[in-house]
Amino acid sequence: MPSIVEPVGAGLTRVWELDEVLADTRTAYQHLVIARTAQGVSLFCDDERQSTEASQLVYHEALMVPPLLLADGRSRVLVIGSSEGVATQIAVAAGAFVDHVDIDTEAVRTCAGLLPYGYSPAELAEAERGTDTARVWYRDGWSFLAETEHRYDVVVIDLPDENTDPSAQHNRLYGKDFLRRCAGVLAPGGVVCCQAGCPTLWRNETLLALYQRFTEVFATTVYFGSDEHEWAFLSGRADTLPDPVATMTARLATLPYRPSSVDAETLRGGTVPPYSLRHSGRA
Repeated sequence: MPSIVEPVGAGLTRVWELDEVLADTRTAYQHLVIARTAQGVSLFCDDERQSTEASQLVYHEALMVPPLLLADGRSRVLVIGSSEGVATQIAVAAGAFVDHVDIDTEAVRTCAGLLPYGYSPAELAEAERGTDTARVWYRDGWSFLAETEHRYDVVVIDLPDENTDPSAQHNRLYGKDFLRRCAGVLAPGGVVCCQAGCPTLWRNETLLALYQRFTEVFATTVYFGSDEHEWAFLSGRADTLPDPVATMTARLATLPYRPSSVDAETLRGGTVPPYSLRHSGRA
């Protein structure tokens, strides 16, 4: 049986058995595999699991719901990365128009053709042309931010985990310069959200580094760790909110999108940063 050996930490790997390989291709930017696994149809990029049929909704709600609640508005959302299209669908369901920017055309179209979640081929084709709710742009996120004239209520950065590979082009989209660019296109009361790695003690380098960058760029930073997944997320606002979690919790009942894995208790519990982060001198 074919398999993917996924690195998950220093000296540690995780083996995914692939029951059926649906796609195995090297795009201009990454090695992409879509296969049936024990968790359903699953997406891998450069041998790292990006999403699975069983857990993708939990992941994407943890990514999208907190910033949609933290932002003062939800009229226009920018999604950078997130090739499956689920983040766009959640934002649209919350009442936003979405600009979805992804550098890898082949990856987005392959996901739409083979994943049972996210864009369908027809939905993607419409979004590529532009609809009244979404537009897909096959662009580099850095250059898109430099050229856009729009202001966004939420900017979402959803990319593969930051790593030490000097050739990995996505690493530059985790730095303080890029976060400042994202902050520069925010509407008043807007929020930048980022996938921030794993809080597990032996795998938390990305989270520690990103938390420090967020707190240097934004006056308000909110941590959210999914209680049913292995990933953490950070949301930042340029202004200071005295009690951001209370604001988010109060807005949950009025959010047009109804999450299936996030409620008020989840927000209160998931927004407490891990002990090691709170005592690292960065929280």
